Amino acid sequence: MQYLTISQIVDGLRRRLFSAVEVTRKYLDRITARDAEIGAYLHVMGDSALATAKRVDAAIARGEELAPFAGVPIAVKDVILVAGHPATAGSKILEPYVATYDATAVAKLKTQDAILLGKTNCDEFAMGSSNENSAYKPVRNPWDQGRVPGGSSGGSAAAVAADFCAAALGSDTGGSIRQPAGFCGVVGLKPTYGAVSRYGLIAMASSFDTIGPLARTVADARTMFDAIRGKDRYDATSSDGNGLKSQVSSLKSLRVGIPKEYFASGIDPDVERCVREAIRVIEGLGCSVREVSLPHTAYALAVYYVLMPSEVSANLARFDGIRYGLSAQTPGVFPRGPQGSFGAGTLEEVYRQTRAVGFGPEPRRRIMLGTYALSKGYADRYYKRALAVRSRIKHDFTDVFREVDVLCAPTSPTPAWPFGAKGDDPLAMYLADIFTVSANVAGIPGLSLPCGFVERRSVPPPRSEGEREGVQSLTTHDSRLTTRLPVGLQLMGRWFEEDALFTLGEAYEQATEWHREYPAH
Repeated sequence: MQYLTISQIVDGLRRRLFSAVEVTRKYLDRITARDAEIGAYLHVMGDSALATAKRVDAAIARGEELAPFAGVPIAVKDVILVAGHPATAGSKILEPYVATYDATAVAKLKTQDAILLGKTNCDEFAMGSSNENSAYKPVRNPWDQGRVPGGSSGGSAAAVAADFCAAALGSDTGGSIRQPAGFCGVVGLKPTYGAVSRYGLIAMASSFDTIGPLARTVADARTMFDAIRGKDRYDATSSDGNGLKSQVSSLKSLRVGIPKEYFASGIDPDVERCVREAIRVIEGLGCSVREVSLPHTAYALAVYYVLMPSEVSANLARFDGIRYGLSAQTPGVFPRGPQGSFGAGTLEEVYRQTRAVGFGPEPRRRIMLGTYALSKGYADRYYKRALAVRSRIKHDFTDVFREVDVLCAPTSPTPAWPFGAKGDDPLAMYLADIFTVSANVAGIPGLSLPCGFVERRSVPPPRSEGEREGVQSLTTHDSRLTTRLPVGLQLMGRWFEEDALFTLGEAYEQATEWHREYPAH
C-alpha cells in the first residue's frame, strides 16, 4: 500500500479493498518510522486523523454516497490554519498559537471528509527557497538527504515524495509550490491569483500569495484544485473565474510557446537538456510549438524583491507580542525587566524584544528591506516604480497569450543544491526563483511536473547539531556515490485557464510516466 494516488485510494475504499483506518495508519506509521530523517512534519494530527477515518469507514459500512475526497490522507503546510491545531508558519514568534478557525481551503477539504495527517514544515513565514529557514529544523530532500527540498513548501513536497501523505496543500508567493515540486519530483500547482481563497493563510505578501496542491500526478492535482477552488465571501480577492471561457478545445489545437528568455545564460545544461526533451515530447503529442518572447522577464525578480518585502513589512507588523504567540511579557521566556518584572518594561521594549527573538534572519531582512522601500523619499524610487514595471510584465503575458495557449519553461535553473551551498549569499538564493516569480507578478497559473533526472554526486545529510552550517565539516561520506535528482517542467497559462495546463500536463505524463519514479528508501 505504497505511493497510492488519490484516485487509487478513492477506488480502493469504495470497493472495500482496504479501510480508511488502514490507509491512515499506514501513513502515520510511515511518518513515525521515517520522518525523523526527512523532517517534513512539524505537527502530526494522528488522533483526529484516525477519528475522521473511522467516520468514513462507518459511512461506507452504511452504504452512504461518499464525497470525492472522503478517506484521502493529506498534509497541510503550516502557514495554513487548521482549527484546534498549532500554526507556527515555521517561526518561533507564533508559539504557542493554536488556530481558532479553519482556512477556507481546509474547510472545503474537511467538508469532503479528507483526512488531515498533520502540518508540514516550511521556511519561516514562507520566506525561502530551500527550507533551511525553518526555525525548527530543515527538511531533507527524499531523493538525496544532503540536499534541500526547495522552499518554502519543502515539507509538503517532501511529504508527498516520501509517501508520508497522498497529497498536500502548499502556498506559492514567488515559486514556493512549483520549485519544491520540481526538486522533489512531484506535481505542484500555483493557481491563478484569486482562484483559491486566501482566508486562513498566514499572509506573507498579500498580492502574490496563493494556496495550491502538491500531488503525485497531474490528475491528483486537478482533483485537489477542484475541491478547494472558488469564490469565498471571506476573501474579497477571490473569484470563481466565471465568464472566462477556455480557448483550448483539444490537445491538437493547443499552441505552446517557448519563452526564449527562460533559456538564456544561467540555466544548468543538464536541466536544459531535460526540458528541451520534454518540449520535443509535447511537439510529438500534436501541439504546435513556437518560440515567443516576454521582453520584461529580466525585471521580474527585481520587481518581486521590491514589492514582496514591502508587503511583508506591513503584514508582519501584527506579530508584536501583544495579541498572540511569543511575548516578552511571558514569564520565563525573557530575562527579568525593571523593578523585577518579567520581560520588557515598556510597550516599545515588548515590541523590540519579542520581534528580535521571535523572527529569524530572513524575516528580519525582508522586513527591513520592505520598510526601506516604503520609507519617505524612497517609495517613489522603488515601490511605485516596481508597481509600474509589474504592469508591463502583465502586459507581456497578455500579449503572448494572444499568440499561444500555454508557455513551457524550466521550473528552476538548477536541480536541488546541497545544504549550506547558498546560505551565506541571500542573493544567490533569491536567484533560484528566477523562472517562477513572473507567474506570481502577473497572477497567472503555473504547473510544475517531473520531466526527467540529472545525475550528481551524492551529498551526506548534515549533522543534527550543524544542519544550518551545511556539509563542509563532514569528511566520511563516499564522494564516488551518485544520485538521480528530479527536474521540473513548468507550464504557465492564461488567467483562470488551469484546465489547459492540466490537459497538456496529463498528456505529457501519460507519454513519459515520470510520475512513476520514486526516491529510494
